[in-house]
Amino acid sequence: MPMTVIITRDVENRYRGFLSSVMLEVATGVYTGPHISKAVRERVWAVLTDWHNSLGRGAIIMTWRDPNEPGGQGLRSLGEPSRTLVETDGALLVKRDIKDTFTLP
Repeated sequence: MPMTVIITRDVENRYRGFLSSVMLEVATGVYTGPHISKAVRERVWAVLTDWHNSLGRGAIIMTWRDPNEPGGQGLRSLGEPSRTLVETDGALLVKRDIKDTFTLP
């Protein structure tokens, strides 16, 4: 089971309580879990997504080791702007969706 890291920014206290019940808070808003299974990771993400869709405040990023993803690292995000990992010419880059960053006419 790979290490999972979740980082929160400007979210309600309920996130802190929930994440602290499953992971270790190593710094303010930074949670780690060295032995979190895929099933637990998916359940945690489902709860965070549900709350974020209801509350709509702040940003959350989750990353974990995944050999099937670019650079061997899975990435999910809630809030603005959304991010994805892409591999370009052997380099691992973070891509942000322009529609989430700018409003175009």
